[in-house]
Amino acid sequence: MAVLEARNLFKRYPKAKVNAVDGLSLSVGEGTCFGLLGPNGAGKTTTVEMMMGISRPDKGEILYRGKPAGAEFRERTGIQFQDTALQDHLKVGELLDLFGALYPRRLPTAELAKLCDLGELLDKDPEKLSGGQRQRALLALALVNDPDVVFLDEPTTGLDPQARRNFWGLARSIKARGKTLILTTHYMEEAYALCDEVAIVDRGRIIAQGRPDALLKEHFDGVTIELEGEEIMTSDVEATLDELRRKGRSLAHLRVRPRTLEDLFLRLTGRELRE
Repeated sequence: MAVLEARNLFKRYPKAKVNAVDGLSLSVGEGTCFGLLGPNGAGKTTTVEMMMGISRPDKGEILYRGKPAGAEFRERTGIQFQDTALQDHLKVGELLDLFGALYPRRLPTAELAKLCDLGELLDKDPEKLSGGQRQRALLALALVNDPDVVFLDEPTTGLDPQARRNFWGLARSIKARGKTLILTTHYMEEAYALCDEVAIVDRGRIIAQGRPDALLKEHFDGVTIELEGEEIMTSDVEATLDELRRKGRSLAHLRVRPRTLEDLFLRLTGRELRE
């Protein structure tokens, strides 16, 4: 049985005259990391807000372990927003104690500190944390009630590569504890590294879903050749190189790489700028 399901969700914003979510369904397996991807305005944020219980669908339902998501689901869910306003004049450890007091079940602060690599940060003011440190603290707050399902809403936006990869390690360790992760991200490399399954959303509907490797195999046959800022898609590298040589092209800075989730994302959603 899936731990979380969205069935035939609809959400319309009458003033904007747009269906933000248009008959979307998905199922999240227990103990997996599920990635929800899509360009700006595609409907993924609205979908996640409905799944988290922040907003109600106009039609459709959210099921937690086969039953309508209610009070039990809210107690068993953790959410890390991209940014969260925190209580003033409290240190990180005190914030964990404050948030933990809101739930009937909680993880000890010492365990959260170890799990999220907080260490000496427990005695720090959140305003004095770096971007990576702040995201680790927000992750600890999302885990304070020892949830079964953890929503990670673009958790590494704005982080440097080192902090981003450090966060990936934390996410993997949380999943290893049997938790289910639902990730939204604009970083395709991140989705490929963390997700067992991804769904690409556009115009309120899922346009592709599956394991990242399986999706790439389904949609692509071949590799990408990068040369002087140009991308050439080919299933026959040798023939393509011969053709480039015949045209007198220099191959000094040529790079051959496999197709990526970013290639798939752009193929399915287009390259135009979204607001």
